[in-house]
Amino acid sequence: MSSTWQDEIAAGRAVVIDGGTGAELERRGVALDPTCWHALAGLTHHAELVAVHVDFINAGARVITTNTFATHRYVLAAAGDASTYSRLAHATVTAARRARMETGIPVEIAGSLSCMPPAFDVANYPRDNAARKSYVEQAHTLADLGVDLIALEMIQDARHGGWALDAAIATGLPVWLGIAARAHPQTAEPVCFDRAETSIDSLLCELLDRRPDVVNIMHTPVSAIDAAFDCVRARWNGPIGIYPEVGSFDAVKRTRSARLSPSAFAAAANGWLQRGAALIGGCCGATPSHIGALIDELQELRIPAAGNAETGS
Repeated sequence: MSSTWQDEIAAGRAVVIDGGTGAELERRGVALDPTCWHALAGLTHHAELVAVHVDFINAGARVITTNTFATHRYVLAAAGDASTYSRLAHATVTAARRARMETGIPVEIAGSLSCMPPAFDVANYPRDNAARKSYVEQAHTLADLGVDLIALEMIQDARHGGWALDAAIATGLPVWLGIAARAHPQTAEPVCFDRAETSIDSLLCELLDRRPDVVNIMHTPVSAIDAAFDCVRARWNGPIGIYPEVGSFDAVKRTRSARLSPSAFAAAANGWLQRGAALIGGCCGATPSHIGALIDELQELRIPAAGNAETGS
């Protein structure tokens, strides 16, 4: 039997995960829906989605993430596609499973679960009970479809994040908690990516008592990673993953910043590994070439012993 991501971390080896699936679909010409991101690609562009997963696997990713970031029912309802929920979920997870089968590489599949509001606007959240039920439904759907773990992504508030985390933990699968950070424009304190009024420290205070298996710093500018890492490490002694954005995208304005090169990304990742990161990958802008650079340019994907990890930012 192949080793799991938990086995690799226990043996002191960092785990490489994939890059930004939705952003990669867009880079390949799949149009973004302003309400539900690339949620419908599992049905509308199934072959392209499989190809994205295949390319990330062949680049060296050993965990791939399902394109279910925005497929929860209330987002689909806002986009006028609620009736496709079950069919879409099956097609989307099947794309990841098919890619694993086509490559013959025993990667693990992380089922993505977010608290994304329709059109990225918190004013569009449904009533609390509907949102909570949606997270429960999504978590159990992913588990029933055979994912190996659930990766919560872009968590930025304790209320919705807590509901999603509880739903994921209730499945019995391993759970990764993914927080999105940036530097506050005045204080440089790590704050939530879209909610500068919420510090990362306060978010962690609300969520970490639920004991996820991993805390990931994701969809975070590379320049903000070190401060966010320090904030997480101060409150969490378990595995920390890092998969930043390497080319930021404004979903409202439909603009994208310059993408960090694969070699520059690998160099930055080497520093995160030295600090003790246990999982490394990318979010928006991270292509298969960026993931391949991690494998090609880093000498060892080792996690330093706690006493040897760098602690400075």
